Amino acid sequence: MIMNHLYKVSIGVIFSTIISLVFYPAMAAEEFSPYVDIKGNINFPDGFRTSMVHLGSWFVPKGDASGFHDVYTEKKTVEAYWKTGKFPDGATIVKELRASKANNYTTGQGVSYATNNIKQWFVMIKDAKGRFSGNPLWGDGWGWALYKPDNKNKNISTDYKVDCQGCHIPAKDKDWVYVEAYPTLKKK
Repeated sequence: MIMNHLYKVSIGVIFSTIISLVFYPAMAAEEFSPYVDIKGNINFPDGFRTSMVHLGSWFVPKGDASGFHDVYTEKKTVEAYWKTGKFPDGATIVKELRASKANNYTTGQGVSYATNNIKQWFVMIKDAKGRFSGNPLWGDGWGWALYKPDNKNKNISTDYKVDCQGCHIPAKDKDWVYVEAYPTLKKK
């Protein structure tokens, strides 16, 4: 009788261990960010324009990065930033780069506006715990990704230090983010 009970308990322990090994990593990644899998791959956040908050915009008049840079994050990220002045673990920042055109309007001459021509998207995921050490797309407190409009399923960045960080060096002391262009982060 005791052996039968121990056998059932052992089977139960083994079963619950297997279940936790199979499902826990997926749940842990989901709790961290719905856009990151357990290996640290960053997925494109489809629907971000309607599910996230617009932080602010940049306009670059000339060069490869010319156009409008519209930046988005989660509402809960904005609320956490208002309280702490920092991006919370798991925060997502999406920057959409659109081409621009200019025309004359009643509001002025040579008024620039964003077109439907998307050049690329940049995505950053805050990682305050350093979850993915050794992964060349993660470091300095963030995961870094770059997507082109011809394939939103492929992060074309291969090393954040080479592909991404150079543009962010002037913002190093601000957690690598140019927060001055994001009025939404300034609680009124």
